[in-house]
Amino acid sequence: MKIVVLVLLLLVVAAVLSLVVMACSAPAPRVQLVEGKLRPCPDTPNCVSSESKSTTAAIAPLAVSGDPVAAWERAGQAVVAIGGRIQSRSEDHLWATFTSRLFRFVDDLELRLDEEDRVIHVRSASRVGRSDLGVNRKRVEQLRQQFQTTSPAGDTP
Repeated sequence: MKIVVLVLLLLVVAAVLSLVVMACSAPAPRVQLVEGKLRPCPDTPNCVSSESKSTTAAIAPLAVSGDPVAAWERAGQAVVAIGGRIQSRSEDHLWATFTSRLFRFVDDLELRLDEEDRVIHVRSASRVGRSDLGVNRKRVEQLRQQFQTTSPAGDTP
């Protein structure tokens, strides 16, 4: 009986270590706009995007009613405030990464400023796994809250 428990314990430890190694070695995605829009979400439930047509991946963009350039600056500040590391930034696209504490999983967050529609589109996705237990959706809502908190009068989240 002790041997069976020991073997099971070793299998669990091996599985956890495999996940950690896989998460740490997952390659960075090719982050770029596709035809002027954020990349589509995959068919897995670990991605949300304001430009998604899928009901499971859809999430509202950040609305901007004030100066779009100032809102874009505040959006970058909000990303950093909620724990993101900005990897690249241009006048209309931002890519940041978030790393989970326990297993060091890396998730990617992208923002796209759409001055014409006066919104900031958002995409948040896990690099590995299938389910994220709602982490990416919660992250976008946390970003929305932070953006709202730092927005001057006249801007809406």
